[in-house]
Amino acid sequence: MPLYEHVFISRQDLSNAQAESLVEHFGTVLSDNGGSVVESEYWGVKTMAYKINKNRKGHYAFLKSDAPAAAIQEMERLMRLHDDVMRVLTIKVDEHAEGPSVQMQKRDERGDRRDRRS
Repeated sequence: MPLYEHVFISRQDLSNAQAESLVEHFGTVLSDNGGSVVESEYWGVKTMAYKINKNRKGHYAFLKSDAPAAAIQEMERLMRLHDDVMRVLTIKVDEHAEGPSVQMQKRDERGDRRDRRS
């Protein structure tokens, strides 16, 4: 089955438990349609670059999935209909990266992008 990665932003006025339950809810949608969630991460509340639906912040969540295209389409359809979800991004990948995502790594583990002295 194809591999996908999903990031979605939910409203800032949700509690952490409610935002994490959204991850579980959409994971069950995938499993009900023949797919599976390989890994999920809750990134927490982050400030966005611009306002979306009058919100400056949002709860970010990340899912890695292994599912048929029909399951992905159904999950995206339900995400777009859900009142608490503001934005959705899904990409198809050749393989999932090992370990935690860049957002979950500590700054020291990422390495420097450039030499800060020059």
